[in-house]
Amino acid sequence: MRSGTGPEGSRVLVVEPMGNAGRFLVEAADRLGVHLYAATHKDVHDTYPDRLRSALAGVCATDLTDVPRALDDMEEFCRAHGVRGVTACWELFTPLAALLAERLGLPGNDPALARAARNKILMGQVFTSAGVPAPRSRVVEDEAGAHAVASSRELGWPLVVKPAEQGGSWGVSVVSGPDQLSAAVADARRHAYAEPHGLRLDTRVLVQEYVPGDEFSCETVVVGGVPYPLPVVRKSTTDGGRRVETGHACPSGLPAPLARQVQHTAARAALAVGVRNGVAHTEVKVRPGSDVPYVIETGARLPGGNICEVVEAATGVSTAAASLQAVLGRMPDTTPVRDEAAAIRFLLPERGGRLERVHVPQQPGTYHELRLETGALVPDPADESCRVGHVLARATRVEAAERLADLVVAGARVEVS
Repeated sequence: MRSGTGPEGSRVLVVEPMGNAGRFLVEAADRLGVHLYAATHKDVHDTYPDRLRSALAGVCATDLTDVPRALDDMEEFCRAHGVRGVTACWELFTPLAALLAERLGLPGNDPALARAARNKILMGQVFTSAGVPAPRSRVVEDEAGAHAVASSRELGWPLVVKPAEQGGSWGVSVVSGPDQLSAAVADARRHAYAEPHGLRLDTRVLVQEYVPGDEFSCETVVVGGVPYPLPVVRKSTTDGGRRVETGHACPSGLPAPLARQVQHTAARAALAVGVRNGVAHTEVKVRPGSDVPYVIETGARLPGGNICEVVEAATGVSTAAASLQAVLGRMPDTTPVRDEAAAIRFLLPERGGRLERVHVPQQPGTYHELRLETGALVPDPADESCRVGHVLARATRVEAAERLADLVVAGARVEVS
C-alpha cells in the first residue's frame, strides 16, 4: 500500500514515523491521498517493518540529534519534494518539527513553546502560567534532593517520581514511603539517551504529588490555534509502584458535563505547550467526588497505546487523518459518524523472558493482534515495552466492550521461559 497515490496528493514529512502511531498515519495518508515522507537516520530506517517502508514516498536520511544539520537536510528535502506539512510521531522530536515548519513557512506549532511538550519541567511551568490545573511538583537532581522534598511533607504521600524527558511510562514510579525513594530516583535517571537515535535527555527528576482517582486521556486537534476536541478515553492500569497501562476504553463512561470539562482542560493544556496546527495527547486524572480534571502531562503528537484504533472503532473518527489535515492547514474531520463502544486490553507477561507461546481465545465481537513473535525477548512488566499484543472488543455499550475484552484476556496465555 502506497500513500498519496494521486498526482495532486499533498505531501507531508513525518519526523520519525516509527512507533505505535506510525501505522495509523500510513493508513490515514492512504485514505486522504497524501504522500507520506519520513525523516530519520539511515540505520533506523533499515529497521522499519516492510509495511511502513513500502508506504513511504521518500526518505530524508539525516541525524535527528544534530538540530542544525537536521534542519538544513530536511529543509532542502522538503523544498525539493514540495512538502506542504510537517509532523512528528515522537514527542522528543516535536520541537524539531516546529522549528522546521517555521523555517518552511508551513502550518506548525509555536517553536518558542514546543520544548514544553517534550520536557515535563518546562511543561509544569507553562501550565502554571496558563492556569492549567496540574499536580504540584518539585525538580531534583539526585536522591538527596528527592529525600529533602519528601521530608518537607509539602507534597504528602504517596509521591510520583518521573524523568523530565521520557515517554511510555518509562522510569515512572509511585512511591509510598522514604525507603522506596532512592530506587525510584535511580530508575528515573537511568536513561540519559533515548534509543534508537541516541538523543540526549534531561536527566533531572520530578517529584510530584499523587493525584488519586480514575485516569483518562483526550486528543485535541488544533488548526490555526482553534482546538477541536476528540472523545475522552478511559485508561486502565495496574496498581502498585509501577502503573503499567493495561488498556483503554471509549467512550469514557464519564457524565457528559465532566467529559466536556476534560475536553476543555485538555485543549487548554495543548494550547499552553504551543500546539497551533497539529494534535495533542493529554492525560488527566479526576479526584473522586471532584469535577476538576488535573493534567498529568500532554504531548504534541498522536497517542500511543492503539488509542487511535479505539477511538475510530467507537466513533468512526480517524485521529491520524485529522492530525494530517491539521498540519496541512485544513479543517479536520472530528465529528463522530457512529455511536458505539470499543475497549482494548494489552496482552502482558507475568514476568520477563523469552516468548515461547501465546494463546488467545476466539470470541465474537473481538479480534487480537500480536506485536512480538515467538522467540522474542520480553521485558519485565514495568512499562509499555512489555506488551506482547492486544485484544480489541466492540459493542453497543462501553461496559459490554470492556467485559468482552477482559474475558478474552483472562483466557489468554502468554508463556515465557
